[in-house]
Amino acid sequence: MVASLLARACAGAKSLLAFTGIAAVGGLLLLPLHGDGARWYGDGVFEPAVAVSGAIQAFAETPLEREQRAITEFIAKRYRVSDAAVANYVAVAYRAGEQYNVDPLLILAVMAIESRYNPVAESVVGAKGLMQVMPKYHLDKLAELGGEEALLEPEVNIQVGAQILREYQRRCRETEAALQMYAGAFDEPSGQYSTKVFAERARLEFLRQKARKQQTV
Repeated sequence: MVASLLARACAGAKSLLAFTGIAAVGGLLLLPLHGDGARWYGDGVFEPAVAVSGAIQAFAETPLEREQRAITEFIAKRYRVSDAAVANYVAVAYRAGEQYNVDPLLILAVMAIESRYNPVAESVVGAKGLMQVMPKYHLDKLAELGGEEALLEPEVNIQVGAQILREYQRRCRETEAALQMYAGAFDEPSGQYSTKVFAERARLEFLRQKARKQQTV
């Protein structure tokens, strides 16, 4: 009789533990997710699972992706632009830099000074887009890319801007003078424009070096 009761009690305990385990797993499966993973607090409130997604992301990333992500996060926060938009600008800048042999960080720094990463920026003198390209001076570059209005497309604007920078670097033989020419301030003695660009580039270079050091750990 006692043995029978003990057997029933053990069986009940096992059933309870099994049920609890299933419920716990089921509860986890039912938790709403948001983005790459989030913690649910009720009433539509989520907290991003930064530690988990960050660990997974870091594991899956290539060195170049890690470098670009660090730069993207900095720019997005500093200039209050969406991560997705900035990630695209950064990726295009790196591709254009490789294609035209221009430092991608210099391209991004020019964007920061010229438009603060606003793809539809237009100046009173007619400069357009992220890198504030003056279409009337670069019609040859725009001919096969959709013309003047295409400068409001980030990919086209960055591609043309990178070509201009490379052209001026070859002509001037030094980056500082090339930047002054880019800004239409070649004869300006203080080099104020190039100083601003170099300062912005230095911030990005710090992030790049930091990301590269993390790769070797």
